[in-house]
Parts: sequence; structure tokens; C-alpha cells
Amino acid sequence: MEQKTKKTLLLHACCGPCSSACLERLYPDYDITVFYYNPNITDEGEYRMREEELKHFLQRWQPEGKPTGIAAISGRYDPREYYTCVKGLEQEPEGGARCRACFLLRLEETAKQAAALGFDAFDTTLSVSPYKNSKVLAEIGQSLAETYGVAYLAGNYKKQDGYRRSIELSKEYGLYRQDYCGCEFSKAEAEARRAAKAAQKAVEAAK
Repeated sequence: MEQKTKKTLLLHACCGPCSSACLERLYPDYDITVFYYNPNITDEGEYRMREEELKHFLQRWQPEGKPTGIAAISGRYDPREYYTCVKGLEQEPEGGARCRACFLLRLEETAKQAAALGFDAFDTTLSVSPYKNSKVLAEIGQSLAETYGVAYLAGNYKKQDGYRRSIELSKEYGLYRQDYCGCEFSKAEAEARRAAKAAQKAVEAAK
């Protein structure tokens, strides 16, 4: 019986942990290439660490007991692209207009590459996060699909416990899990949340 040829998919990835559960769900049906393009990660050391963890996972992951052959390609790294796209939105809260602009930046580059390289479709791992608005991602992706002539899968990978599965796979493969999205603004918000929790614990302990 002739094996059905899989459609090709360019999957934008923000990091190894988020990619893990998405790849597990997509691999049976698509011939995947992972695209690491994240100029929003404004600390280069953090950017490189996440890039290496993604490659580390792809090299080790063997869902059928053998290497998948999934390739990872990296886009250019220039945080100035990110700062330009969010100019004037620096004071926006996490999850607001600044994040939407960042989604557009990364998804548009993915759509461009998918069209240029002849992929059947593109998608992103961003939707696996409970902190990312899947509806907004889908709206952006569908618009770009029309512009560049490449299908957008619009997968909502947080469904069916996708986020929890990404945590499980991260533990299984010993992957580094960051505690903020990537930009200096999300890092500052994460640090503020940690400080607030620590202060609250101190108050409770003093009672």
C-alpha cells in the first residue's frame, strides 16, 4: 500500500518546551520544519539558550523509537526589529496591543518564509501557552495566509491539556523552561509578580 505523502508545515517555535507538545500532536500528519524566529527575546544570552534547547529536544525526541528528521532553521536575530514594531506600546500590559504587534512580527516572517520555501502551511507554537490569546493568533495568521497564499493551521495547542503536556515533556527531556515570554517588558512583569508573591508570603509568615 502506498504511503500517503504528508503536507509540509513550517512551524514557528518560541522555545523547546512549547514546541514539544505541539510537535507531538502535529508529527503524525505533517512533514514539519521548525522555524526559530524571535527578535522579541531581547537578551541575546536568553535567545541562544532557548535556541539550543529547541535543537536539543529535536535531536533527542523519538516518538516512534527513531529520529524524526525534523529540521530546525533559525531566522535572523535583530532585536531592533522588535523594538521598532512595538514603539509607542511600551507601557501596554502583557497580553495587550504590544503582544499583538509582536505576534504579527513573528507570524508574518514565518508566512513569508513558508511562501518562499514552498511549504503547504504554517503555524506557531505560541498558542500552547495559557498566556497567549489563541483567537488573536488565529486572526493574524488567517490574514497573513490570504496575503502570502499559504494555509494557516490555526492550531489551539493549549486544548486537550497541551500546556500540561509541554511541562511533562520538558521534565522528561530536562529542558530549560523560562518564566517570561522574552522581551524586557515581560521579564519586568514576571519579576514584579515574583516580588509581590514573596512579599505576600513574608506577610503571611509574620502573622
